[in-house]
Amino acid sequence: MNAKKPPVPVPLLMLIGIVAISFSSIFIKWSSAPASVQGMYRLLFTSLLMLPFARPYSGAAFALRRKDWLLLGFSGMMLALHFLLWMGSLKFTSVASSTMIMALEPVFIMIGCYVLYKEKSTLSAIAGLGIAIFGTVFIGWGDIGLSPDNVKGDLLSIGGTAAVAVHMMVGQRLVSRMPSYLYSLILFISASIVFAVYNVLAGIPFFDYPPKEWGIFVLLAVVPTVFGHILFNWLMQYVSATTVSMNILGEPVGASILAFLLLGEKLNGLQWTGGLLVMAGLAVYLYAGRKKTLGIEDSLPSAS
Repeated sequence: MNAKKPPVPVPLLMLIGIVAISFSSIFIKWSSAPASVQGMYRLLFTSLLMLPFARPYSGAAFALRRKDWLLLGFSGMMLALHFLLWMGSLKFTSVASSTMIMALEPVFIMIGCYVLYKEKSTLSAIAGLGIAIFGTVFIGWGDIGLSPDNVKGDLLSIGGTAAVAVHMMVGQRLVSRMPSYLYSLILFISASIVFAVYNVLAGIPFFDYPPKEWGIFVLLAVVPTVFGHILFNWLMQYVSATTVSMNILGEPVGASILAFLLLGEKLNGLQWTGGLLVMAGLAVYLYAGRKKTLGIEDSLPSAS
């Protein structure tokens, strides 16, 4: 970790980042556009914001091998699938349930790393995994009492979390041999292309949306991405990976508060219990010292 200090105090920047990413699900709830359109324009507009700063990485782009480009395309496809499922989940379930389930991303990565790379975990990490999964069961149990649609939303969120975990594991290999900024840019472009193809095949219009929707598309690109995830990546030069990765815990809390204030969403007792268990399990996991797995989360663009 670099010993130099940022121009603004780190705690304030962390708070700004957590609030910014917490608005992601609120913007999605406010939009009536299909999830695939929201995802496409969020990634496209983010790419356009990044392009003016990409020139120093042109040499690294030309040095990429064919295998790298194929993996980048696959990673982009998984990111698009994540957005499609997770954004879709918010049409059915609450912000709190969806974001708390999505916070299980490190757990999915830990399982995937064990299956694919035989990476072993500490007993503390496994205990955290168990607590977090138990909490997810409580969230689903609480949602069953509300509506079948809520359970459908929970399942979509689980699918989206699994997709982004695959995307992160692929990215682990790629970012080790290319600049993370270049990876992020190509990833966002490829994922937006996947969305464009999906929308064409599904017959979903590209442009027939009112000004309000276009404003939300821009906000999705600027607020949770630039002032959220890109800010967190920039903070990596000043603070440890574990510190930055604590935003995993901050987003569901912040999003739940915003959903209560702006959307009037409330949680029942089972949902609160499940959410607290998920947060507790993730806290145990993060403090268990899984630096390699957490390094994937922190060095690549998170996807909420």
